[in-house]
Amino acid sequence: MSSSLTKGLRRSTSRSSAKKASAKTAKRAVKAKTATKPKARRAAAKPVAKKTVAKSRLAKKAVAAKRPTKTKKVQKVVAKKAPAKKAAPSRVKKTQKVAAARAVRPVPRPATVPQPPPRQPTQDESAALVAFERAHKEFVRGRFAESRNQFRILLDKFSQVSEVAARARTYLAISEARLRTESMLPKDADSLYDRGVIELNRGEYVAAQEMFERALKREPEAAHIHYGLAATRARLGSIDLALESLQRAVDLQPNLRLRAQHDHDLNPLRNDPDFDRLIFSNPA
Repeated sequence: MSSSLTKGLRRSTSRSSAKKASAKTAKRAVKAKTATKPKARRAAAKPVAKKTVAKSRLAKKAVAAKRPTKTKKVQKVVAKKAPAKKAAPSRVKKTQKVAAARAVRPVPRPATVPQPPPRQPTQDESAALVAFERAHKEFVRGRFAESRNQFRILLDKFSQVSEVAARARTYLAISEARLRTESMLPKDADSLYDRGVIELNRGEYVAAQEMFERALKREPEAAHIHYGLAATRARLGSIDLALESLQRAVDLQPNLRLRAQHDHDLNPLRNDPDFDRLIFSNPA
């Protein structure tokens, strides 16, 4: 009996001790689990944290790359505030501007020196001028004998007036030469007309006019002489006088209209309406 009890007790004690030992080991295992769990969590959390940190850093870098830095902002602000520098003009442009400015500037005029009043002619000079004008009028009219005499008187009285005397000597020589030619000229109207035609054809219109005028003094009603004088005056540009001479010639001899229609000496008159009326209209 005792042995069975002891065996039973031993078994129960061994069982209890086994239970205790198993309970202790279980506790230890639980402690070990609990001790190892945070470590495992920590170990498992570490790479996750690293990944998130890396991702956050990359995101920050991307955001930082998108956002302009302060230096860039400052540079932009400075670029906006700083006015654009103008290109410095070249030296050539500067010299051109200076030259243009100098050209525009008014050039100072030199001080005008007051001129003395004109000298008044003396009594002899005034008298000599009056005598010269009187003799010159006779010369222009073609009265060479009278002009010769007056120029001679002027030289006798006012030879001391050098300027007037020199001009008087010139016109005196011309007057004497014209008188010599007059003495050599023919006396009849036809000869003078022929001489005038020769001078007209040579282009000596002044001499031709003189010849025709001399011929008309001897024969005033000669139509052909009036016609020659009209042609000469037309060549000289005396349109009104030429039309008067042509009118007189046509009145005296109407068939001269046909000659006038093709005469080249009358070309200066063709633009005048009086010439058309006179030459191309039917006579009454």
